[in-house]
Amino acid sequence: MSARIGFLGLGNMGAPMAKRLLEWPGGLTVCDTRPEAVEPFLAAGADSVASAAELARQATVISITVVNDAQVREVITGPEGLLRTAAPGTVVAVHSTISDRTAEELGAVCGDRGVELVDAPISGGAPGANRGALAVMVGGSAAAFEQVREPFGCFADLIVHAGPVGAGTRMKLARNLLHFVSFTAATEAQRLAEAAGLDLTALGKVVRHSDAVTGGPGAIMLRDTTAPIQDGDFWLPILRHVRDLGEKDLGLALELGERLGVALPLAGLAIDRLGPGLGVGTGTLASERQSS
Repeated sequence: MSARIGFLGLGNMGAPMAKRLLEWPGGLTVCDTRPEAVEPFLAAGADSVASAAELARQATVISITVVNDAQVREVITGPEGLLRTAAPGTVVAVHSTISDRTAEELGAVCGDRGVELVDAPISGGAPGANRGALAVMVGGSAAAFEQVREPFGCFADLIVHAGPVGAGTRMKLARNLLHFVSFTAATEAQRLAEAAGLDLTALGKVVRHSDAVTGGPGAIMLRDTTAPIQDGDFWLPILRHVRDLGEKDLGLALELGERLGVALPLAGLAIDRLGPGLGVGTGTLASERQSS
């Protein structure tokens, strides 16, 4: 609890995250190239520095929220980067979503200097950061995870140790795969609803309401494997039921789309792949559709 926290990058995500650290017992030092971003933190009692190297002279746990791989590399390994001054035992946490290979490469470079790197991408957006309700997916050693868990708890209420360096990023990429495929499916659903003369904003209200109750796509992510489910398994009747409901509703949506002249390519993929993806095989309705 006595470690001074450094925070580099006070943008849309970094600023609300760093704000939650202002009361950290060990103190907070911030770094950003924009004086207007730093000013509120100075007024609230934080210290500030002008470079990553200066930040590493003060802080032993450092969070980074910059834009991309190139910026992450620069603030860690550049001429004025963290590694110029970071003492052995320092933990550098990269919250930016970068390549998992970049995380692994930088982890090795940091390790050569006795510095621990964790890739710790976040999920929940600025609203989650403001409420202290982010999810953080941490890739790194068990020792480094223990060092960051308490400070991360200031801005997150779910902190998962995903595995070694790179695993946090791989988990974030899998999570965002679901996120943006779901967004694409939402645009397809809106086209169908619009062609049917429905109120799209009302549909959005229904989706958000029901997902808040059911958990949305995450509600089926409860098994520890994607392998086919064997007879006698607890999940077999449950996920067969999900498949049968899904194939029925997807079939009806596809039929409606055909009548309205709306192409639904994702729905077509979904009806074919839902059952196998759940591990319970293709159902009767999808089989009949494929054979017709």
